[in-house]
Amino acid sequence: MKKIAYFIILVALLSVSSCSMFELDNYEAPKETLQGVVVDAATGEPVLTDQGSEGIRVRLTELSWGDNVTHNPDFFCMPDGTFRNTKLFKGHYNVRIDGPFIPLLREDDRGVPLADETQDVDIEGVTEVKFEVQPFLKVEWVDEPQVINGKIRAKVKVTRGVSESEFREKIEPMGGYSNSFLNVTDIQLFVSYSPTVGYRARDERWSSSIEYSGTSFNNLLGETVTIESNGTIPSGRVVFIRAAARINYDTPKGSGTRRWNYNAPLEVLVP
Repeated sequence: MKKIAYFIILVALLSVSSCSMFELDNYEAPKETLQGVVVDAATGEPVLTDQGSEGIRVRLTELSWGDNVTHNPDFFCMPDGTFRNTKLFKGHYNVRIDGPFIPLLREDDRGVPLADETQDVDIEGVTEVKFEVQPFLKVEWVDEPQVINGKIRAKVKVTRGVSESEFREKIEPMGGYSNSFLNVTDIQLFVSYSPTVGYRARDERWSSSIEYSGTSFNNLLGETVTIESNGTIPSGRVVFIRAAARINYDTPKGSGTRRWNYNAPLEVLVP
């Protein structure tokens, strides 16, 4: 009889555990949506970016559970400067973006806030946000690209999106300031079969770059710069190109990631 009683108790315990396990599995999947756009505060134009970890990073931190919570997994903007996440739980969140622009969250060396232009939002249903930022650089096409013997020759113009004085005014109080932060370090010409062409979607056979040391690019700001693709692109192919440039400053500070400012992609037929 004792063995039968023990068996009945064991079965009952297992049944309770199984029910609890199934209850955990019955929680609704996250289904709220956050979508947004990042625009140039001066022009209202979208801030073009790369679709990957070198592009504009979006970081969400759910504030519903207090101050000491960890952030959600990061995600990134699409090349046109928009972002969308459709798998979020309903809640109160802080939304922060980091990219090739003046940081929205700025703190000094002690972690004391200097400015906080991130956004706190209640995410429920479809929630929309808009960030107005100050891009480091503006990259523009000059004329139509030419194709000569399987090589693409493009002309670009790079200007500052934020003045040197305002950059220093906002970045220097964060500590460790260097005049070298403003140096333009490179111009890239990315070539790809994909319309989402960029660092993450480039063909290394044909993409090229021009490197600059120190302040050597300063005299070229606002001037036309010619850059040519590498290798020989096969005749009859359609490719996409984009140009990008960056300065010697990482965002977020201390991350080691120097992000490019981009122009719009162009479609090129190689005759």
